Amino acid sequence: MKIFIAGGTGRVASALIQNLVADGHEVIAGARHPENVVLRENELVTAVKLDLQADMNDIAEVIGQVDVVYFTAGSRGQDLLQTDAFGAVKTMQAAEKNGIKRYIMLSSLHALEPDKWHEGGLANIMDYNVAKFFADNYLVNQTTLDYTILQPATLTETTGTGKISIGKLSATTNPIADVAAVLATLPTYDQTIKRVIEMASGGESIDTALAQVK
Repeated sequence: MKIFIAGGTGRVASALIQNLVADGHEVIAGARHPENVVLRENELVTAVKLDLQADMNDIAEVIGQVDVVYFTAGSRGQDLLQTDAFGAVKTMQAAEKNGIKRYIMLSSLHALEPDKWHEGGLANIMDYNVAKFFADNYLVNQTTLDYTILQPATLTETTGTGKISIGKLSATTNPIADVAAVLATLPTYDQTIKRVIEMASGGESIDTALAQVK
């Protein structure tokens, strides 16, 4: 497949690019600083300048014609409205303008459930979850995209295990490597379309867990 990643220099995106390239996919990584995209010298990776504060039509031109759009961008609290919220919305609008159906959003655990935002560490990222709430809601209710929203628990730099839990979570963290692996696998499971998937570390293989999504 030909895949566009918005936010192509982040920790998850960097691991995602490696997964997608290993599977033989062509990746266009859009980033504010494309010179920092991993594997940018690989023939399967193209690094392009992406400004999420640009006009939607300009963003659509950067995205072009692809099979899947991933949104993994994040401002780390510095620009929540323009990047995490409205920047995401503009990539959705751009995907629809370009006739792209498959759209995969990297979100935050319980982003669509404000009543849970005071639990555990979520209270520390309240403003981020507000931004993701509006972006996720727009994706679900204001687009016709074949979306999947992945909502992982707290990301860690620990070694990936390849074992996860979905829905009824048995942990509160996710290795970044496992989140990237799940993201890379989502397009092969049509049952994940129009689904919001909460994930954390667990005891099932990624394929087994995704095959059970209903």
